[in-house]
Amino acid sequence: MEIVTMYEQLGVSRAVYEYGEAVLRDLRPRFDVIDQTAEYNQGKVLAAMQKNRVNATHFAATTGYGYNDDGRDNLERVYADVFHTEAALVRPQITCGTHALAVALSANLLPGDELLSPVGAPYDTLEEVIGIRESKCSLKEYGVTYAQADLKPDGTFDYDAIREKINGRTKLITIQRSKGYATRPSFSVRQIGELIAFCKGIKPDVVGSLIKNPGGGLAPIGGYICGTKECVDRCAYRLSAPGLGQEVGANLGLMPALYQGLFLSPTVVSGALKGAVFAANIYEKLGFACVPNATESRHDIIQAVTLGSAEAMVAFCKGIQAAAPVDSYVTPEPWAMPGYDSDVIMAAGAFVQGSSIELSADGPIRPPYAVYFQGGLTWYHAKLGILMSLQKLVEAGLVTLPESK
Repeated sequence: MEIVTMYEQLGVSRAVYEYGEAVLRDLRPRFDVIDQTAEYNQGKVLAAMQKNRVNATHFAATTGYGYNDDGRDNLERVYADVFHTEAALVRPQITCGTHALAVALSANLLPGDELLSPVGAPYDTLEEVIGIRESKCSLKEYGVTYAQADLKPDGTFDYDAIREKINGRTKLITIQRSKGYATRPSFSVRQIGELIAFCKGIKPDVVGSLIKNPGGGLAPIGGYICGTKECVDRCAYRLSAPGLGQEVGANLGLMPALYQGLFLSPTVVSGALKGAVFAANIYEKLGFACVPNATESRHDIIQAVTLGSAEAMVAFCKGIQAAAPVDSYVTPEPWAMPGYDSDVIMAAGAFVQGSSIELSADGPIRPPYAVYFQGGLTWYHAKLGILMSLQKLVEAGLVTLPESK
């Protein structure tokens, strides 16, 4: 078959390819459900763009202060409608997801306030933002304290512990939906809604990076913050300066990519979700623990695979790198990455540096030696990446494929 020959040219052996096809045969019904969700979300994005009368004038570039940037302001109205919030801040001046979170937290917390995480420890890079690990300009340095309620052993919310942690100084509660570098399940929208209802008086915010899901692989930089008008106004003052807020911030010609990236994001995310489901089924059948597992529902695009050794993590990441369209010839190695307390290995050959909606894998070199796979601008690329990761494990003698029937 020509397709098998093509995979062999890309470095995937016939045995690995055939194992992957055997796994895929049982996944078609789940892929159909993912496609239905993408179709719904495509309609939601399209409706928001039509409601806000997006037109060619909104793609014009602005420089300098960016006063009267109608394309930028209209994109923020589109985001607010898509996320069902009062307001949004969508700016290329937000450099990454950690920056977006830092802006949202520092804008809405004052000295003497307390930040509570009811879902256990935050993602590694937030530790310095909060001050769990000492850092200049952390929330701790500005007099904001931090409290944490750990999850129960089964990964569910400990409501009794949360109730004890909430006090008169509790100003803001941060709920991290995705697992970060933990092997707990990601939380569903329903679970988060129940937790928010439990924690009375919380101001709900949505915060993220445009080089992840909503950028659709086209956004070259930027972040977004969606929420109440009061919270978003404060974020705008923190991002720019008091008194300036959302009035300044040139788009630098990025509007076509930001609008079109959002438009394409439902399709791109669906491909990444299929890749995550495929990865879990590939590796769980080989005896590796996966979070989420091979059958449970999905709430983000991240697939954790516990590989059990540093050698296996390196081999997995080599496969992801070898499948990339950019820097495929590069060999990923663990290194002391800023913001992390242990060496981290990262594999990504992306058109946009650090774009985790594109094919990538990473993880800290520490027990239980779990690697976190995500992304793929198309399902076919995600599929190749998973097969190549398995190929490298097989070649290293770390995995033995089951005999074909």
